[in-house]
Amino acid sequence: MRTTLRTGKAAVAFAAITALALTGCGDGDGDSKDPEETKRGAPTASGVELPRLDGEKIQVSAVWSGPEQENFDKVLTEFEKRTGAEVTFVPAQDPIVNFIGTKIAGGSPPDVALLPQPGAIRQAVERKWAKPVGAATKAQLAKNYSPGWQRTGQVDGEQYGVYYKAANKSLIWYNNTVFENAGAKEPKTWQEFLATAETISASGVPPVSVAGADGWTLTDWFENVYLSQAGPEKYDRLARHEIKWTDPSVRDALTTLGELFGKPELIAGGASGALQTEFPASVTQTFTGGDQPKGAMVFEGDFVSVNIAQTDAKIGEDARVFPFPPVGAEPPVVTGGDAAVAFKDSEGAQALLTFLASPDAAAIQAAAGGFLSPNKSLDLSAYPNDVLRSIAKSLIDAGDDFRFDMSDQMPQSFGGTPGKGFWNTLQDFLKNPKDVAGAQRELERDAAKAYQG
Repeated sequence: MRTTLRTGKAAVAFAAITALALTGCGDGDGDSKDPEETKRGAPTASGVELPRLDGEKIQVSAVWSGPEQENFDKVLTEFEKRTGAEVTFVPAQDPIVNFIGTKIAGGSPPDVALLPQPGAIRQAVERKWAKPVGAATKAQLAKNYSPGWQRTGQVDGEQYGVYYKAANKSLIWYNNTVFENAGAKEPKTWQEFLATAETISASGVPPVSVAGADGWTLTDWFENVYLSQAGPEKYDRLARHEIKWTDPSVRDALTTLGELFGKPELIAGGASGALQTEFPASVTQTFTGGDQPKGAMVFEGDFVSVNIAQTDAKIGEDARVFPFPPVGAEPPVVTGGDAAVAFKDSEGAQALLTFLASPDAAAIQAAAGGFLSPNKSLDLSAYPNDVLRSIAKSLIDAGDDFRFDMSDQMPQSFGGTPGKGFWNTLQDFLKNPKDVAGAQRELERDAAKAYQG
């Protein structure tokens, strides 16, 4: 029986998981089994083979809790069933690299950890903590993942990460009742988005709910505007700090973002209210309050569906979604994700990576909702509703034409620390969106320090 160490309990009920069909092996004679087959374990419907690991204990860590952890627990339970291993989920603190470092110093690293940034994978490799994936995992990755998603889990050409969980972070969710009452339609461009916000404001509902208390959401706003406006080449260069934050392309993106942030009537609660609003509340306040919610639209990824499930709104009916409106010629596709990385040279760790690279594992969590997989072999019917199916399809259809969350590619001291660097400067910018030059200077100062370190 698997042990799970929990940090919280779910408040959300999810759809029941559809049972996975297993294919049998052998000639139908239950008394006649190939000894080597018994050792390997039977292949599943997707063809992934897992070894028997009876009695082996495996620890898995991630910065997950609540519904996200509980749904991942179901994946681990299936792995236990197929292998005979005993898996313990150990919730990690953020930043997870520091948590893993403490565990390694104490002599008890997890077998596998889910790392939320490519930069964290590189740090783990540079510190000689991470272990490369084995041949079976590489085979699953080659079969099920686009080259771009494989490369995102590599360091200097060596495969370390399996991107089990992805996020499409280029979405605007909206309250359909508010849109209908205001006579608003889904915008197709940034200028149409601003015009739609003005229309909704005139109807008496604050148009955009912004989670300003969580700086990471503000970085996502910037990244979508920058990718669409400046293009993927400059996006990559800025992520690597090959161009400075004082570059005109950054000025242009901040100026564009200021067209929204600079109008308090378009932001739920104005700048001061937004800076006190955490991400979960930014979602729930958009889908509660009848036809007078505190916000009509909220920006963020597919994972917004988990928070919508905490309201009475039905996804696809009351809660609908459209792509982030393009500022330039092309709509942005900004992604995030969590990569499984082995921290022990154990058969169990490698077997779990192989399972997580298969569509079998992804199908379990996809059915529960609040999850998106970059696994192109996953049948889209695994997702519980048409909205998530369409979001997943757009991610897969993008192939390699996506860009990973910029802040997740940066040194954590600049791109991923509350109250510092990128997060803090954009919170300051939300307060004073007219000071574009000042924001640029602050970003460049902090970035230069972080990249030198």
